[in-house]
Amino acid sequence: MASVKNLKKDIHYVLGDIIQAIYIQEMTTGGPTPETNALLEEAFVSFDELIGDVNAKNVENKKAHFKGVYKKLEDVAGQLVEKINAM
Repeated sequence: MASVKNLKKDIHYVLGDIIQAIYIQEMTTGGPTPETNALLEEAFVSFDELIGDVNAKNVENKKAHFKGVYKKLEDVAGQLVEKINAM
């Protein structure tokens, strides 16, 4: 992990790409559905949680904390991509 700035950029880019994929899914299938709306909501909530975790100030071991946040990002992104592919 190079820096907190890069971690924030990774969160932004990864979840931004996932949100874009959801919008593309909506455009190709004829519009928003309850499934796509739920996925968008989940992506936005995940983004807020991850940024909140990065900005946490009361962390003893910052290196381990940021590695945990990065791992959580990978897990969340993987789950969202699986749900998009299942649509």
